[in-house]
Amino acid sequence: MKNNLIIAIAFISTFLSGCQTPDELMPSVSREGINSITAKFADGTGEFIGYISDDSNEIIIPVPYFFPESSDNQVTESMLSNMRVKANLDDNVTVTPALLYMDLNQDNIITVTDQLKAKKQYVVRGEIRKSSACFIEEFKLPSLGLTGVINETTKTISLVAVGELEPALAEVTLSYHATISPDPSAVILDFNQDVELTVTAFDGVSKSVYTVKKEIPSKLPYGIRSGSAKLMFAKKLKADLGIAVDNLTGGMAVTGDYVVLNTRGENSIYLNAKTGAKLGEVELGSVKGSLVNFYNTADQDGNILISNLAPNAGSFKLWKLASVTSTPELMIEWNEGYALGRKISVSGSIDDNAIITAPILATGQKFARWTVTGGVLTSQTPEIVTMSGLAKGWTTNCDIIYTSATDVNSDYYVASYSDNTFAWVNGNTNAVRKSLDAISANYIPNAVDYIGFNNAKYVTLNWVNSFTWGAADAVWLLDVSSDANFAGNLETRTCSAVVWECDRDKYGAKGVTPLVANGNGTGDVALRVSDDGFYLYLYFMFTNGYVVGYQFDCIDM
Repeated sequence: MKNNLIIAIAFISTFLSGCQTPDELMPSVSREGINSITAKFADGTGEFIGYISDDSNEIIIPVPYFFPESSDNQVTESMLSNMRVKANLDDNVTVTPALLYMDLNQDNIITVTDQLKAKKQYVVRGEIRKSSACFIEEFKLPSLGLTGVINETTKTISLVAVGELEPALAEVTLSYHATISPDPSAVILDFNQDVELTVTAFDGVSKSVYTVKKEIPSKLPYGIRSGSAKLMFAKKLKADLGIAVDNLTGGMAVTGDYVVLNTRGENSIYLNAKTGAKLGEVELGSVKGSLVNFYNTADQDGNILISNLAPNAGSFKLWKLASVTSTPELMIEWNEGYALGRKISVSGSIDDNAIITAPILATGQKFARWTVTGGVLTSQTPEIVTMSGLAKGWTTNCDIIYTSATDVNSDYYVASYSDNTFAWVNGNTNAVRKSLDAISANYIPNAVDYIGFNNAKYVTLNWVNSFTWGAADAVWLLDVSSDANFAGNLETRTCSAVVWECDRDKYGAKGVTPLVANGNGTGDVALRVSDDGFYLYLYFMFTNGYVVGYQFDCIDM
């Protein structure tokens, strides 16, 4: 049984409305001058947010008992003796003495001088605290093939099942260092009747009682539940996952259970799709080389597709793997000399029906399209589709995704750099139906994905910044159930189709230290729906930055 704690670290402190910045230390209208104060360890790791103690002038900076929270590495007083402290101040506000390093084991007196030269003293100190988090993050009955639907508001876990259930062991993911009683991973329980489970936080005081029920929870009539965005994980490619090379991790395949990251010339690595934990490597064998395993993606049934870069690596090739333990099998080989392979997309499943697209680079507005019917590739030779309606074509950054797995005349979406826009294309005419306003030429629309969820339709796309300045590493989720709101400008946040947006630059190359510019301007996005239809998952990755997983739901709470 794995333990998961809701961490008080800024980069994963978001729950309800996307990648938000930390709450202000005090309301901006308070005119106190100091808006927030944070502390890091001397080596730059961690980020702990302070708060003003009620009815006092104390600023307390809580530091978790273990760091990282998922580890058993206990934080000691010596680690607090040399903390890097930073404050966010209003304009023309000063703090003395100047903040740099503090011994947070001690009371540190600072004086804040506001715009009117009024002074106020605060005492800044740290506190090592045991976690009070007592959540069940995930609940599964593997032997029965069931995953519980967790309603955190009512503390209920619904098992969507009809008929009698065999007594079973559960797999449970808890807040880090929390305990559960009875432990359903150790005791076989009968879930035909309601079962109560008590989770006790590491502090030994905070508790939550969950009731596991065999029932079908209510869904909202449409779309995702507002405020349901939950950060599952955010992993640095280099520091957390051990990807040592820069600029070459450009593809991401999400199979349902795993997130598979493709780094050119190396075996792919695969992560737990719920926690981001690195689980192993995909052995690529001969399908490995700087221009060979150039990009990867996955279909809706978890088949992994790997493309090479043509014609640099010869004829265009597409390999398939049924799982992370499978051996790559050549699926497509096409030798017409076209430049393609930097991005591929698939709608549907290659085991059933699918439409596969690959933008043809530097040839205007063309792409190759293969179809799969009944699990059989229609032809090794693709149809060459020419679209119209963009001011210009694309070069090396483009992605195309269809809205259907069977209908080649269905609409599709195009994210392309050369036109600096995002286009909704009429599949019958292959002409742009609607497009969002063009953005700065410094920012690169690089990837797109589409999915249907709870009677709604969604697309996600990213922007990538290939420089060391600017604010463009970002991801959006748009409701495209109709084109009524498909207008405006993402850069100025005037597109009303947007239902969620990640903070810009938080997870790109600028979000890590040391910063290494994303020289190829690459990244990826993917959408997946849980088998029971209650959860929508959004994954994104920025080369040289992070890979991130978010969860949304449609539960009527």
